[in-house]
Amino acid sequence: MDLGQLLNELLFDYTLRTVALGTAVIGIVSGALGSFALLRKQSLLGDAISHAALPGVVLAFMLTRSRASVVLIAGALVAGWLATLLILTIVRHTRIKEDSALGLALSVFFGLGLMLLTFTQRMPDARQAGLDRFLFGQAAGLVERDVVTMAVIGLVVLLVLALFWKEFKLLSFDPEYGASLGLPMRLVDVLLTTLLVVAIVIGLQAVGVILMSAMVVAPAAAARQWTNRLSVMAVLAAVFGAISGVGGAVISSTGSGLSTGPVIVLFISAIAFISLLLAPGRGLVANWLRQRRNRQRLSLEGGVNR
Repeated sequence: MDLGQLLNELLFDYTLRTVALGTAVIGIVSGALGSFALLRKQSLLGDAISHAALPGVVLAFMLTRSRASVVLIAGALVAGWLATLLILTIVRHTRIKEDSALGLALSVFFGLGLMLLTFTQRMPDARQAGLDRFLFGQAAGLVERDVVTMAVIGLVVLLVLALFWKEFKLLSFDPEYGASLGLPMRLVDVLLTTLLVVAIVIGLQAVGVILMSAMVVAPAAAARQWTNRLSVMAVLAAVFGAISGVGGAVISSTGSGLSTGPVIVLFISAIAFISLLLAPGRGLVANWLRQRRNRQRLSLEGGVNR
């Protein structure tokens, strides 16, 4: 398949266009919010939230008997938010460390979700069919209604991110200074975490609970190698996320049996690896060249001193 034919299918093939737009939205939102999670050393929080959202999806279906995207996303949002509050409460009021609290919430909520999912699969009707796609994702099942829902929610998230940019920046780098200015930093923390929950939840249908954490961490990790400015990092992470979404959708469409979610994760992982290797300021190659030049300069200076 040549490039012209590929672009033609990307623009005019309904399934490919829908999947590409949906995964691009996921990449943009999760990349931008993932930048803050990475800087705050909360990368594993995305993994815990994505796994914790599963029981919310199943419970939302059990209560409404509807598989509408808005209903399932709302259930996942509530479950992910409750898991996040549980983690924050455990860390603040007990001696349990954050990594242990993350593991505890992840295992409990995910185990509950699997139990509820198994229960729904035994229901006599067929309306529960397809709920298991939230485990590994099924991007090919996206329709225009799903993409519109994801885009609207994602736009709201990005608008709130822009509105509270200074507060989120203070929270990431100097929360004590923010508190000294009279800002409610605990509420800012809850708001930022809520936005991260929303960013993760809207991608569950396409990428799945198991792989969604990569969409939060990898674009931000790649962007961090290219800049020291938060604004540039957030934009780069969003761009990397969008590129990986579209690229993964296109690659999976060219071969039979290729699941879109895993291909997207492999695509963004390749971007992160290339960034770690070749970024001019922080990349491994740049560091190696810099160390080599320093050794040569020290060797020459030592020879001159003799």
